[in-house]
Amino acid sequence: MLKIFVLTLLLSLVPAAAQETNRPLPPPPDEVQTDGAQQAVFAGGCFWGMQGVFQHVKGVREVLAGYSGGAARTAHYDAVGEGNTGHAESVRVLYDPHQVSYGRLLQVFFSVMDPTTKNYQGPDEGSQYRSEVFAADADQHRMALAYITQLGRSQAFARPIVTLVSDLHGFYPAEAYHQDYLLHHPGDPYIVVNDLPKIEKLRRLYPDLYQARPATVASR
Repeated sequence: MLKIFVLTLLLSLVPAAAQETNRPLPPPPDEVQTDGAQQAVFAGGCFWGMQGVFQHVKGVREVLAGYSGGAARTAHYDAVGEGNTGHAESVRVLYDPHQVSYGRLLQVFFSVMDPTTKNYQGPDEGSQYRSEVFAADADQHRMALAYITQLGRSQAFARPIVTLVSDLHGFYPAEAYHQDYLLHHPGDPYIVVNDLPKIEKLRRLYPDLYQARPATVASR
C-alpha cells in the first residue's frame, strides 16, 4: 500500500500540461559523418533518466551523468542542488557517428523531455533541471539551433521551445552513486514514474534506435 501511495503522490506532482511528444518528431536533415567516437552533452531534467534513455540508444558507447554550465569548484551535487551554480544536471554521450548521428540524438533528446518548460521537468524544479544543449563544436551548435527552428515550424509542440543552446565549456562527472542509477534502482518510485516511461517511449517511437542491452559506466 505504501508503494502505491508514493506512486500516486509522485504522479500528482507531474505538471498536467507537460508537452512531451507522443509521436515521432520529424527527423533532422542528413549530416556529414565524422570518424572516431564523438561526444554530445545534453541537459533535460534529472540526469538519472537522461542517462538511462541514451544508454538504450544504438551506437552509444557510454553515457556519464554530470554537471555542465558552471565552474569546476561547484560541480558537486549538494552545491548544484541549491540552484545557483549555473550548472545543469547533464549527460555526456559518447557515440559512434557511423551508427547514430548527432541529429538522431537530438531527435531522441527532444522526444523524451518537455522542451517548452523553463527550469523544470516533471516534478523537478530549478535552473539545474533546465533543458539545454551544450554544443561541443560549431557544427553541433548550428545543428541544434536549426533543429529547434525546424521543430517550431512543424508545430511539433503546442508551446514555443525554450531549450537553450550553449557552447560546451566543461563537463564534470557526477558522484559515483549517481552513475547507472536507473539500471541499479529500476524499482525506485521516482524511476518508475518519471524515467522508465521515457525508455519505453524511445522503444516505441524509434525502434530502429532502441537497444535492449544498455551501455553502462560500471567499469569506470
